[in-house]
Amino acid sequence: MVTVSSRVHAAFPEWDAFAHAVQARRPDAGTWCEGWTVRDVLIHNTGNAEEFARVLQAHIDQHPVPTRSFEEREAPYRAMTDVDLWSAFIERCERLVDTTEAASELPPDEEIEWTGRTVTPGFFVEHMREELVLHRWDMTGDDSASVHALSQPWMTTHTVRDVGKPLMARGIKALHLATGQQVGGRLRCPGTDDVLVTATAEATTIDLVAPEGQATIECDPAVRALFLWGRRPADPSRWHSQAGPEALRQLRALLSGY
Repeated sequence: MVTVSSRVHAAFPEWDAFAHAVQARRPDAGTWCEGWTVRDVLIHNTGNAEEFARVLQAHIDQHPVPTRSFEEREAPYRAMTDVDLWSAFIERCERLVDTTEAASELPPDEEIEWTGRTVTPGFFVEHMREELVLHRWDMTGDDSASVHALSQPWMTTHTVRDVGKPLMARGIKALHLATGQQVGGRLRCPGTDDVLVTATAEATTIDLVAPEGQATIECDPAVRALFLWGRRPADPSRWHSQAGPEALRQLRALLSGY
């Protein structure tokens, strides 16, 4: 069995929990991610690690490359055996650590092209960490480790600032809004800023703002992170709302995730 280096553990504190969740289940076991098995989750995160490193290294080398689609980056891994896929996952994570260490020489506000937008060098490690947390939940559901990881403030901040608009792109298409129509809502957790999302036929916005007025949904931080990614906790009593069915339907459709 191929083992991972201490450098990966240091860069991705969530790696162990994700790896243990994968290895504790059959590759063909189902997950909370619609249509995906555990093997699909592992393929996805192997492709993520490779693409993060590929795009970041190309920027370091001053030969930028476009971000490949999920289908393109994941196709080679679907042809692998389970043993080879696991080895590939470890190797791609090691390579990503190498690349992010090399990127430490870049200015922290350097703009790097990623999926039609620009991000900064720190995005790549943080987003890999978020992928490990989220997709571990897809396998385990609401166990204590997932609730703890999803509740960390950086998870919500990263989602809002670096991923929010792409996450809503699918939802806005499904809502078929007319010109001049606007939908949105506030997701509130006690003691934190609200997450405010709005959408029109032309644009979407997502921001952290001071609590004001009535929230569309009130919940704990882990549930809010799940909602932002189009997921739902197993226990629906962990969130509350007085906004009414139509406002909830629109907000949940907008936050339908990938």
